Order: sequence, then C-alpha cells, then structure tokens
Amino acid sequence: MHRHVIRSALFGVGCAFSLQLVAEPQEYPSEAGTVRVKEIITGLENPWGLAFLPDGKRMLVTERPGHLRLVDLDGHLSEPLAGVPDVFARSQGGLLDVRLSPDFQTDRLVYLSYAEAGEQGMAGTAVGRGRLSEDLSRLENFEVIFRQQPKLSSGVHFGSRLVFDGDGHLFVALGENNQRSTAQDLDKHQGKVVRIRPDGSVPQDNPYVGQDGARPEIWSYGHRNQQGAALNPWSGVLWTHEHGPRGGDEINIPQAGKNYGWPLATHGINYSMLPIPEAKGKTVPGTEPPHHVWTKSPGVSGMAFYDAERFPAWQHSLFIGALVDQSLIRLRLDGDRIVGEERLLKDMGSRIRDVRVGPDGFLYLLTDAGNGKLLQVGLESR
Repeated sequence: MHRHVIRSALFGVGCAFSLQLVAEPQEYPSEAGTVRVKEIITGLENPWGLAFLPDGKRMLVTERPGHLRLVDLDGHLSEPLAGVPDVFARSQGGLLDVRLSPDFQTDRLVYLSYAEAGEQGMAGTAVGRGRLSEDLSRLENFEVIFRQQPKLSSGVHFGSRLVFDGDGHLFVALGENNQRSTAQDLDKHQGKVVRIRPDGSVPQDNPYVGQDGARPEIWSYGHRNQQGAALNPWSGVLWTHEHGPRGGDEINIPQAGKNYGWPLATHGINYSMLPIPEAKGKTVPGTEPPHHVWTKSPGVSGMAFYDAERFPAWQHSLFIGALVDQSLIRLRLDGDRIVGEERLLKDMGSRIRDVRVGPDGFLYLLTDAGNGKLLQVGLESR
C-alpha cells in the first residue's frame, strides 16, 4: 500500500512541485518494542546531514553533490537554496554537515562543512557560515571560517561533523584524508578534532596555542575518519566516532591535547588484509584507548544521544547509523559506560548516513543513496 503525497511550493521562492509515492510506515522488532519507520521524503541525492529549524517542523538537509534543501514533516521539499559554496563533489567529497548557530533565533546563521578544492586536484575540509534569508530561499553573505591545512585529499576521508558546546565553541571532527601519518602531525589538521569560536578565531585555552610547530585550532589528534560527533546532554562533553580500516571502528571522548592513536594504535588491518604499516599494537603507551571499539566495522556515521521524553524505553541510549552493516545501532548507557548494544532496522537494507533526535522526540535518519530518504523513527513500547 502507498499513499499519494503532493510536494507543493510552500517555502516561497524557487520551490518544487511534484507528485511522489511514499510508502506506508513499516514496523521492525526491537528489544524495547516495535520500531515504526515512516518515510518523510524520498529522492534525495546522497543526503549527508540535517538540522531542525526552531519551529520543530522544518529542517535543512545537505546533499553531497552540493545542495542544501528545506524539508518539512509533511513531505514538502524545496529547490536547492542559493548562496551555498562550491564544493569538491568527488568520491566521498561534497557538501557534508549542517548546524545552526546557538543564537540562530537572533543571528539566523547556518554553518556548513564541505570538501573544498585546492591546487593540483587535491581538497580539504572547510567550514563556513551564512545567514538564512527571511524567505528561506538562500544563505546570505556566506564566509569561510576554517580551512583544513594543508589540502591532502584526493577524494576521501574528509570527516566531518560540527558540534557546538555549551560555551558556544565549535568542534569540527576531521578525517586524515587517507594520509595515515598526518594524524600524528601537529602541524597539520588531518585526523584532528579542532575547536574554534563561532567566527573561526582560536580560543586561547586550546591545548596547542603558542606552541611552535602546532596548529592552534587542534583539540585532540590521532583520529582516522570521523563521521559522528555529538554533545553528551548529561555531561556536556563531546563524543566522536570514527571509521577504522578493516575493523576497528571506535568511539572516543576527545580530551584536550590527547592522542587517540591512529595509525600507531588500531584494532583494524588494511583492506589488503595486511597489517597497518605504522601500527604498533591495539594499545600503545602515550595514546588513549578507544572508549568503545568494534572489531568488525559497521561503518559508523551520524550520532545522537536520546534524552527526549517521548519514548522512555530509549532514554540514555546512543544511536549511531551504520553504512556497511545497513542498520541503526542502539547503545545502552549507564553514565558513560556502554552496557548493551542492538542493531535495528537491518531488514530495511539501507545505509544510514545521519541520525538526529527531533524536537518531537522521534529519531530522524538519512539514508545514503542516489535516491536517499529522510525517515522518521518511533517506538511502540510493549
């Protein structure tokens, strides 16, 4: 059974009108009850990140080829917004994460991370911001506030997720561009978490401010390809996760100035089945062990802590999308300890790129495909 959904021009300038078929909600089993999945939008081109607007009914969604669109919960989809920067849309590169300013109600600033082209065909991650126009049709006065230096990617391992902390600092979780050794180099941004102010300036309490040969934006280092980051709502502390190579996907709680090991310490091996050349073991003195590790890589992407009241059975859970495993991972927490894991929605057969908790208490997922979907996920408790 399907229902007809009319997507009409409700957003003002340059909005789409189309007739599409959206499937009826599907149900899947879980430890906490029946999980119900509803399609909100189909036909997105490799969506990567989403951010809810303050009204709780509309959101901005990025598509990796370089489009930023407005979606509402009734299934209306805008034409691409104007004012978005040109992106390096090659392989894993393109338009990546989106985050609203903590002061969006007054400044209307939208932050984007994306792959930016450099010289000789190489690229790196950049972060910029622009003001969302009153008619919701464009980003105005877009400016770049951070550039990963140097640009070393031929199209892979850009990261990246954006997270504001409670003090208004912006964390950017970066990949190492598949240049393994750079994750240990403090004069490069590859394989780092960086911490900047909303305008791109450097907080003076960053751990490497004033140190010769080190980039002052760096918060932590020794990361591989970080595609999930979120602020723990109970502790106010940043959590990130990253792809291992063949095996060794991991969760970290990055602390200032700490080394998280890659490529010296890893639970994975190369895709060729050979050891990582630089690796000295699963744990190495002077590096931090992962907070949690998967010996078989699920291909983690997106991260959201569940602290909403709507579904009590999901309280104190951490949800993570899985690209390779094609599932939604639910980790049960006791404080910071991970005390249980289940894989949801495996029968759905979708690569899950992003997961967020909506203001209404539902989960919202983006599936990674040329015909990607925005899904609303809820729970019918036993």
